[in-house]
Amino acid sequence: MIAAHHVTKRYGTAVAENSMGNHKSVRARQRILAIFLPITAVLYISCEALDPRGTDKVVTTTSAGVKLLAIAAQHPTQLYVAGALSVLALGALAVSYAALALLVTRRGWVLATVGALVGGIGAFCGAIVNVLVGINLAAAATAHTSPDAAARFLATSFNSGAGQLFTYLYFISEYTAPVVMGYALWRSRAVPRWLAVLFAAGLELAEGMGSYGPIVVLFMLPWAVAMALLAARIWQSAARPAARDLQPAPEPVSGS
Repeated sequence: MIAAHHVTKRYGTAVAENSMGNHKSVRARQRILAIFLPITAVLYISCEALDPRGTDKVVTTTSAGVKLLAIAAQHPTQLYVAGALSVLALGALAVSYAALALLVTRRGWVLATVGALVGGIGAFCGAIVNVLVGINLAAAATAHTSPDAAARFLATSFNSGAGQLFTYLYFISEYTAPVVMGYALWRSRAVPRWLAVLFAAGLELAEGMGSYGPIVVLFMLPWAVAMALLAARIWQSAARPAARDLQPAPEPVSGS
């Protein structure tokens, strides 16, 4: 019985240590995901503020392409930087949706999962569309071709089946995902309800911003504040299981 008691004790200690290690890794991952929220806000605001005025448009006709190329030819480097930042911002936004879903573990978890899925798909499609809008536009403006040929290339890219598919999916999901995730946060009561509303409304406003120059920072600031507060909530929630679940296994009472 004594030998069995020592084996059980060692086993319980090993289980507790293994559980502690697992929780440490989970907490570290949650906190890494939490960091993506403010990073997303900074990247998103930066790309919108740097985007040359009037270039954030879908080119569906040659005449529209010629007008945009005239603007893009004056700011090619700015367009390249803004286009690269937009792709990074949308990639980070997809990760942020997954991080937000971690906050919703009870009521509304299905909605949060759907919101994360829709948001991730939308961000992926948006990254492709923003390559067409920003990087392709800058490349066409600096290419050694006539404005008409460059404009036809842009219009062909947007009017292709793939271009239209990604554009439609992006526009649908970018306005659907914030509402779904915001409602999931509201329903779960994992965060104050005003914060859920601020996130959803702020992101809707941020995604509706065009290339109006640095003034967009003021309009996107409420969403940035919401992302910072939500990141703090995720960071704090990462430590909560530790006190409850990391206790060593109770030792069995030996009969003799």
